[in-house]
Amino acid sequence: MSRVGFIGLGIMGKPMAKNLLKAGIDLMVCDLNEQAVKEVVECGAQASSYREIGEKCDIVFLILPNGDISKSVLFDEGGVAQTLTAGKVICDMSSVTPVESKECFAGLEKIGVGFVDSPVSGGEPGAVNGTLAFMAGGRQEDFDKLMPYYNIMGSSAVLIGDSGSGSVTKLANQIIVNNTIAIVSEAFVMATKAGADPVKVYEAIRGGLAGSAVLDAKIPMIVERNFVPGGKISINHKDIKNVVNTAHAIDVPIPYSAQLYEILQTLKIHGHMNDDHGGIVQYFEALADVQVKKKD
Repeated sequence: MSRVGFIGLGIMGKPMAKNLLKAGIDLMVCDLNEQAVKEVVECGAQASSYREIGEKCDIVFLILPNGDISKSVLFDEGGVAQTLTAGKVICDMSSVTPVESKECFAGLEKIGVGFVDSPVSGGEPGAVNGTLAFMAGGRQEDFDKLMPYYNIMGSSAVLIGDSGSGSVTKLANQIIVNNTIAIVSEAFVMATKAGADPVKVYEAIRGGLAGSAVLDAKIPMIVERNFVPGGKISINHKDIKNVVNTAHAIDVPIPYSAQLYEILQTLKIHGHMNDDHGGIVQYFEALADVQVKKKD
């Protein structure tokens, strides 16, 4: 396999990078968080600059907070693109807008470098366990070069279509996941306020049509009042903002997601941005003056 660059060692990126190292990949890494870099270097990676990664790596993965940062890392002074040569491939696993992905694709196409927008689903557990799902947009030949690495970091990878398609798919994913968390929250707040044990309610409904991966992932955390982030509200707030902006740009009404954005905005104002997105329940709890938790 080729030497690989990995930029972004946050909640998701750090375990993904470690999984590449465990598989024997020659890895160069970069992040503003020096402690995260040190931890991954101790596992066998080489700390590098953006320019070094562009020069020495044939494949470069990015997983960063937003599209502006992705574009800055690639194209600003001292960025990765300044030392890239034709035939290399950049894979942006960040959750960004389709427009931002297409801008990156066009900028790199000019120098003969491939670009695949490839956001992920599965959260921190999927990143740690190597079971992420990759949603990709770009050229087939570039996607094929990434497949050996997708197979290390995840359990599935699908090329949706042209550049921007992966980002569109991630937005659709985030609509479903976050609205489902909100509806689950609303339902369990109602049940708890009515006097029902939320654990028993969960046990009763999880095997029926109301059951879902979201229900199974979030209710056990909620009833334990565990909002340690696997996926921060701040990231999902950003994603749903991208949903709203993208939908408005193409004249798609999104009434549920627009309301969800206001719920997330309220949670932001009240200091919950670093909570797991299961913490969306706290919005509904505040309205009803009740907490969804295990009975004593």
